[in-house]
Amino acid sequence: MLYNKVFYEDREIENERLELTDKGSLYFLGSNVTFRKCALVLKVSGRNLLFDEGTRFIDCTFEVKQELKNHQQWVFASLTGCRFKGRLSGCDFGHWPDYSEKAGHGSIEDCDFTEARLDGCRIMGCDPAAIRFPKWPCFTILDPIGRARELNSVLWPGGFRPIIVEGQYRDPPRTTAVTFYAPALARRRKTTEEAFRSVIEKFDCIAY
Repeated sequence: MLYNKVFYEDREIENERLELTDKGSLYFLGSNVTFRKCALVLKVSGRNLLFDEGTRFIDCTFEVKQELKNHQQWVFASLTGCRFKGRLSGCDFGHWPDYSEKAGHGSIEDCDFTEARLDGCRIMGCDPAAIRFPKWPCFTILDPIGRARELNSVLWPGGFRPIIVEGQYRDPPRTTAVTFYAPALARRRKTTEEAFRSVIEKFDCIAY
């Protein structure tokens, strides 16, 4: 398939509504571009949405119309005062230079996910206290690496392990928060939301 390439770079875009919805397009939100007070409507897969180092979003709203899955390139971008709506799964945000050289420019602060549905989404290398997370049936584990021993000391439903600190699939040391969506997690683990909540309520490091 021959994609139409759409570039945003080397400029500042303010107070615009951008519809990134054409599945036949590749959207390059490139270097040295600042989006300020913009509404970005996303209805493409992560492979159609490409960020570069130095991309800045300030006071923007992201309306995710199609579930955005496994999109790690958020860690290339600087996000300040932004709001997210819609479904995101397996996405990472923040400062994660170990991911790639470009990711050394990433950050997230003062952002609001209360209107989003997050599942398996992580905050990397940034302070989660400056972020508003979605409420139950989402739940957010704060300081998961530091609390790993405590979190893994109890029996979770369906054999779930909230944080993995060793082995091939371990969570990166820079993980400062991770959010799950209980209904989807319960389906994957063949258990119930209530079973998860009964364990979650035992921890003061889990927000829900």
